[in-house]
Amino acid sequence: MRCYAQSSGARDALQLVESLQQRFVSALEKLGGAAFNSVEWLRDDGRHGGGCRYGIEDTALLGRASVNVSQVHYEDDPDRLLGSATAISTIVHPVHPLAPSVHIHISWTEQKSGCGYWRMMADLNPSIPDEAACNRFREAIKSAAPDSFNEATLQGDRYFYIPTLNRHRGIFHFYLESYNTGIFDADLTLARSVGQASIDRYIEILQTASEGATAVDEAQKMVQLAYHTLYFFQVLTLDRGTTAGLMVHSENDIGILGSLPARIDKNLLASWRSRMTEPQDRLLDRILKALPNQGVCEIGNAEKQKLADAVRNHYLKYPDALDLQASGNSRPPTIENHR
Repeated sequence: MRCYAQSSGARDALQLVESLQQRFVSALEKLGGAAFNSVEWLRDDGRHGGGCRYGIEDTALLGRASVNVSQVHYEDDPDRLLGSATAISTIVHPVHPLAPSVHIHISWTEQKSGCGYWRMMADLNPSIPDEAACNRFREAIKSAAPDSFNEATLQGDRYFYIPTLNRHRGIFHFYLESYNTGIFDADLTLARSVGQASIDRYIEILQTASEGATAVDEAQKMVQLAYHTLYFFQVLTLDRGTTAGLMVHSENDIGILGSLPARIDKNLLASWRSRMTEPQDRLLDRILKALPNQGVCEIGNAEKQKLADAVRNHYLKYPDALDLQASGNSRPPTIENHR
């Protein structure tokens, strides 16, 4: 049985992220004609919360999609400063190379002192860039968050830059970190607007791409495989949120790594090792060792678990390497909050 946080902020945040989850899953099911599976996970047998993720893969429309909602809380633990952390984290990787992937994250973190902050992310990640689709997504987010748009895109471009490869992960990045104007209802409204706008506009873009899609040629497949390898690389070596989730607990490893594409090019991934500095080159060694011994690797649940263990063990051995991960204008103390 899962227990829920009792503060009014946590309850409002949970209601928001669950409504966004239902909005996105329903739209994707309607567009793709296939039902998502649901999986529940528990933190400390549910005493400190947990979550529910909806996922699907290998359909005509979607190679892999994960829409995960979680709420972890420590209101009954006097030794922890964190009251609760409530979030929706979602990633969609379509089948067709001309249909872009999307990542959306909305979360509310609340300390027992009453202080709290929002984290809002929406980024469009195409294998083959489409400037028109990018502009439509950009304008939707700008309309939803006009006052914070410029700052959020600057932070997003900083966070999703991959120094080793001298490029960004996606084509558009919106990212607000540690956001709190002091007016909870106004910030909640902004979070809802960003979440709804990013979901609704992405569904439009995905529908347009799928309806206009032609037969996929081998060149497009290879471009998509290379891009998915880059996405995989960024998530496992730079993404601070992913790593924090894996370091805090091991009860949702598969859900946390739901953002990984279904298959990647191991040889291409290995070719980037020489560009990495210590000790992150050793992290890549662990990642490569966790993968099957073949060129194109399927990333299923067994591989996700091995990859989660590889990342976790690396940072347990090299905790200072956490400072090498991506950040916006600030670095939230996510791991420290849960200790």
